[in-house]
Amino acid sequence: MEHYLDNSATTRVCGAAADKALWMMTECYGNPSSLHRRGIDAEHELSYARKTVAGCLGAAPEELTFTSGGTEANNLALFGAAYANRRRGNRLVISAVEHSSVLEAAKRLSDEGFEVIEVEPDRNGVITAEAVAGAVNDKTLLVSVMTVNNETGAIMPVRDIFDAARDINPSVLCHTDAVQAFGKLGLRMKRLGADLVSVSGHKVHAPKGVGALAVRRGVRLIPRQFGGEQERRLRPGTEAAPLIAAFGAACSEFDTENNIVYVKELNSYAREGLAQIEGVTFNSPGEALPYVLNFSAGSVRSETMLHFLEERGIYVSSGSACAKGKPSHVLAAMGLSRDRADSALRVSFSKYNTKEDIDALCGAVARGLEVLAHR
Repeated sequence: MEHYLDNSATTRVCGAAADKALWMMTECYGNPSSLHRRGIDAEHELSYARKTVAGCLGAAPEELTFTSGGTEANNLALFGAAYANRRRGNRLVISAVEHSSVLEAAKRLSDEGFEVIEVEPDRNGVITAEAVAGAVNDKTLLVSVMTVNNETGAIMPVRDIFDAARDINPSVLCHTDAVQAFGKLGLRMKRLGADLVSVSGHKVHAPKGVGALAVRRGVRLIPRQFGGEQERRLRPGTEAAPLIAAFGAACSEFDTENNIVYVKELNSYAREGLAQIEGVTFNSPGEALPYVLNFSAGSVRSETMLHFLEERGIYVSSGSACAKGKPSHVLAAMGLSRDRADSALRVSFSKYNTKEDIDALCGAVARGLEVLAHR
């Protein structure tokens, strides 16, 4: 029996999304830009999906631009805002614990002459409003801080952060990577105080290859690609209609309040079980999003334990899937020792997980520490 506990990397596609994607590919397969019936039907499906996804963010449908995923949405936000507003200033303020798609985009902008300031988290991995405000000046054009950290589940006080930034510079644009929060917290763009919000489909039981950037009405971005009228020319090219429609179908099944209650129970159960294992220490703060639980397994390296668990049909992560096994910049920024960071594992839950999955995990981790620590 398999126990999949790596939902922050990707989720199982739900039945509604899979059915919608297949139907779009085999029945409603017209180009949404075509003016005949097949095209009009496909465009209708895109419009419905746009309304559904935007509604889950408290955004207007016309504020939503579909992308290939969270990485493209983050790149569009950073490059688009920087290029469109470079006359107002050249400073970008980001957190040191962002996803690589933000960090690498910021690095490229730094190479192009923009000033990038990385704000360090506190020992719980949380970025504070005071720390961000201390980095903002009158030349700051963008602040980007994620809503939930993808490795530890730390929840960032983004509204307080953005309010503090605007107290220093009222014209600053505010972006949040909400990929790990979308569908798990009740997000509302206005409540977040964000001008730009990135989300992704495959973290919420939609297929891989689709995401979105919500752009507050009135905010101007420079597109990253050119050659068509689609997505208000901000992201031109023939839309991935099956993926977008499936994204909408997955979002229509959101049951955020009930799901988080259930996942909290799973998280607590996992913490109780893992706490009884000698050598286990927790890296996720107690107030983290319950969908993510990061812990260190004694002196056993992450990759070694990961494969030990895999042999027993238990799937977890050693950090962000996009890092492909590289040392965690998030845990390093939190001040964790190298040994503790090197033994860190990330367990991430979904509505499909059960206590049986956690029992299997705890038993295997305990056995792994007995066997592997002495090799």
